[in-house]
Amino acid sequence: METIRIYSWNVNGLRACEKKGFSKWLSQSEADIIGLQEVRALQEQLPGEIIDPKPFSSHFSPAVRRGYSGVGIYTRIPPKTIQIDLGEKSFNEEGRIQIVQFGRLIIANVYFPNGNGKNRDNSRVPFKLAFYRRVFEHAEAARKAGNRVLVMGDFNTAHTEIDLARPKQNRKTSGFLNEERLELDHWMASGWIDTFRVNEKEGGHYTWWSQRAGAREKNVGWRIDYILACPEAMKFFQGAFIKPDVRGSDHCPIGVDMNRMILE
Repeated sequence: METIRIYSWNVNGLRACEKKGFSKWLSQSEADIIGLQEVRALQEQLPGEIIDPKPFSSHFSPAVRRGYSGVGIYTRIPPKTIQIDLGEKSFNEEGRIQIVQFGRLIIANVYFPNGNGKNRDNSRVPFKLAFYRRVFEHAEAARKAGNRVLVMGDFNTAHTEIDLARPKQNRKTSGFLNEERLELDHWMASGWIDTFRVNEKEGGHYTWWSQRAGAREKNVGWRIDYILACPEAMKFFQGAFIKPDVRGSDHCPIGVDMNRMILE
């Protein structure tokens, strides 16, 4: 039974991550597809070894604003199409999505907005919620067209209390607001599956840690990175995982294994 291994990782600046060993990790990852978020660089600013790391091809979608946001994908499997247009200028300018088709598999590699705002006053929450809904519309359309769809990336929201170490202290913090969590409820109610939770029901598993006060060493974190699968994709599901020991970013990589038949 041949497997496709798919990763998602918010690298918190790909150039910085490269200095901490990204290329070595990439070569040892045994991945077929890797979606990156928060690349924070134009393609011409990236070193050659991470633009063309054989046997992968790479594709990047930067934000208009330099040094901000941006997504990228590495793949051993030639993509049929890559879409970066959500039909809204304010969304498109932030370089937050790649919708990539591989046969009947469609992967949306997404960096969902943080709702904090410049003054940490939750001023970007309306933008974040609107972005969630637009991505949901595109994912549902792809699913209803008969595709097997994965939506992966940094969702910037912890869904339930077991998805962060200190839920009571963060109820008014963007990332754990009721209105943000309701957006994830909506995905699940529509049939989407949080792949990591299929076989792991316990807490203590996180994907992001503050860089202050030794949070990572103490495992005081948040699980805000997800791979969601539509029911049609779950027929090919073999397992999901989090790699907290992989350093290089304040996030760690997450992944799924799928039967290669998902492409056909």
